[in-house]
Amino acid sequence: MYLIAALYRFTPFDAPADLVPGIEAAARTGGVTGTLLLAPEGINGTVAGPEAGIESLLAHLRTLPGCADLEPKFSTAAERPFARLKVRLKKEIVTLGQPGVDPRARTGNYVEPAEWTEFIRSPDVAVIDTRNDYEVAIGTFEGAVDPGTASFRDFPAWWEANRHRFHNKKIAMFCTGGIRCEKSTNWLLGQGVEEVYHLKGGILKYLEEVPEEQSAWQGDCFVFDNRVSVGHGLSEGPHILCHACRSPLLPEDRAHPDYEEGVACHHCAHETSAEDKARFRERQRQIALARARGETHLTADARAE
Repeated sequence: MYLIAALYRFTPFDAPADLVPGIEAAARTGGVTGTLLLAPEGINGTVAGPEAGIESLLAHLRTLPGCADLEPKFSTAAERPFARLKVRLKKEIVTLGQPGVDPRARTGNYVEPAEWTEFIRSPDVAVIDTRNDYEVAIGTFEGAVDPGTASFRDFPAWWEANRHRFHNKKIAMFCTGGIRCEKSTNWLLGQGVEEVYHLKGGILKYLEEVPEEQSAWQGDCFVFDNRVSVGHGLSEGPHILCHACRSPLLPEDRAHPDYEEGVACHHCAHETSAEDKARFRERQRQIALARARGETHLTADARAE
C-alpha cells in the first residue's frame, strides 16, 4: 500500500532552484516518487511512497520558508501511482498567466465541505468548475457550469466572454485540491466581482468527508497520478488513461472498436497518423516487456496537470 500526499503552499521562495537538491535527496532516501513544482510563488505537487518515506519528505518540506504548517491531503493506492520522481522549476506552481495575482493577499470566502452541498443549491449561487475539460468530462458537481477550457490559463478569457451570465449571482468555484481556486478567486476579486466563494480543500476533501448519500458530486474525480480517478471515500475509480492522447477511459470505452491499448481510443484514433500509431505500438511493446520484468516503464506515468 502506498501513501499519497497532495500538497501546495503559496509562499515566497527567493531562490527556488537552491531548494531542489535537498528535496530530491529527502524524497529518494524515502523511496518517494511523484511530481513537485517549485516557483517563486511556492510549491505544488503530489507524491507517493511508503508512509515513513512520505513523513520524512514532509518533515523536510516543512523546513522550507513559509511551509511549517503544510497540511497535505492524504489518500492511498494499492500500486505505485508514479514511476519516477520529478522536481521541476516553473514560473507559476499553477499557471493562470495573469499579472498581479497573489493568493497570499486575498482569496474568495472558503466554504467547508460539510456546508458546500447546501450552499451550491441556493438559487442565488452560480457554481463554476475551474478544471480542464477532460477532468469535467468524468465528474462534477450537480448544476455546475463547465467552461470547456483545455487549460487553466484559458479561464480568464472565458470569464471575460461570459461574465454577463452571472449578474447578481454569488460565484462559487471548485477544483481538485483547492490550488486553482486560490488563484482564480483572487483574480475574480481583482476584476471587481464582489461575492466569490470556493470549496475548502477542493473536491478531494469533499469526497473524503461528505457521505455519498449527502453528496452533490456526480461521477468520478480525475487525479493526476496513475489511479486516474477516485470516487467517494477517495476509493480508486474505474478509469485508465489512453496512452496516446491521455484521455480518461471507462471499461466500456475499451470495448470500442477504435480502442487499441497504448495506441488509440475513440477520442484520438482518427487524429493520429499511421507513423504515430507505429511509434505508440513500439512504446506499448516496451511497457509490456518492462512489466514482464517486474519493472515500471518511465513513459507509463500519468498525465501531468
